[in-house]
Order: sequence, then structure tokens, then C-alpha cells
Amino acid sequence: MNHPIVLQGRRVRVESLSPEHMPELREIGNDPSIWQYTFSENPFTNDRDAGNWFAEATLGGDTRTFAVIDCGTGKVAGSTRFYGISEKDRKLEIGYTFYGTRYWRTAVNTETKLLLLSYAFEEWNAERVQLTAEAINARSHRAILRIGATHEGLLRSYRIRSTGEVRDVNIYSIVKAEWPAVKARLVSLADRTRDIPAAGSASAVPASPSA
Repeated sequence: MNHPIVLQGRRVRVESLSPEHMPELREIGNDPSIWQYTFSENPFTNDRDAGNWFAEATLGGDTRTFAVIDCGTGKVAGSTRFYGISEKDRKLEIGYTFYGTRYWRTAVNTETKLLLLSYAFEEWNAERVQLTAEAINARSHRAILRIGATHEGLLRSYRIRSTGEVRDVNIYSIVKAEWPAVKARLVSLADRTRDIPAAGSASAVPASPSA
């Protein structure tokens, strides 16, 4: 994976994060509602924190960070990552995902996951892809199960936020033998999920997000 990656879908494009993405990413990401049920604090409230976020996201090592692009407008819709990449064990995790609120409950997340998982299993030859969600985040729990991942269990008192709050996390996975069925499910879901609304339309900002 030590090269720029571009994954083209019908409604979204997933591409390696670059400095050019940051102005739009900061604009859509600086929204408290995005970070309410995540472990991360909002990293886009000031230049220093945004710079630190970008430096960490693009450090390399076992992490590859992407911008998610709305094909209809060419605008940045959000960001996501491969991380915990292990060449030896052919495994990785998908996470650190967020989208602007106008993309919640649209096909953006479903198609993004389809592109990422297709690359992981079919190009990179993964044996296992893992996903993690805060235990209090019922929305993410439903969304991850919806794509066909298996809930493996709850890790108690796993993380401590900067506020001192201790949180449990849920662990999920998809393994290579399950991928054909999961892929068929994702293709079907993407076909049935709401299209990205036009900017300024009445449905542009739904009531709650989809992880």
C-alpha cells in the first residue's frame, strides 16, 4: 500500500489524503455533532489541532488515510482510514471515519465501505478486516452489523477520553471466507440507499448520522 490509492465508485471516490483536501475537510468536520459519540475530540477547531491531525493521519507506517469525495459535486464528503495494517497476518482495520452531516443516511458510507473492503480483500488479499465502535454509539453498532460484519465482543474500560471518561468498545470483523456474501449485501444496500441530496435541498441534512 505504499503508493497513492484511488478507488472509484458511482457516487463516491476514495483517494489518498493530501493537503489539498484539508480546507474542505476542516469545513465539514468542524461540527460537534460529528464527534458526539466518537472517541476522538473535534480536531478542526483551530489551525494547530488541524495541522496535528493531518500530520498524524499521513505519517504512514501501518496507517493509510483517505478523503471521500462526492462524485456529483467534486466536494470532500469526509475521511476514513486503513490502520493496524499487518502485512504478515494480512489483516487491517477500517476506522477513523467521519462525514459531513449532509451525507448522513445516504449511500456515501455504504459505497465507501464497499470500495475499501473490495480493495482490502480483492487487491491486498486480506484475511481479516476489523472495525471498532464505541459501545455507547448505537448508530455505529447498527451500521456495522448492517453491512454484514460479525460482532466479536465488548472490550470493557478500553479507552480513556481526554475528559477522563472511560469507555467500552465493540469489536467486529469480516474474514475472507465471508467476503463474497458481504459484498453481495453491500452492493444491494448501495443500490437501495438514498442518493446524495443536492446542496441546499430540503433533505440535505437528516436528523441523525449513519456511521
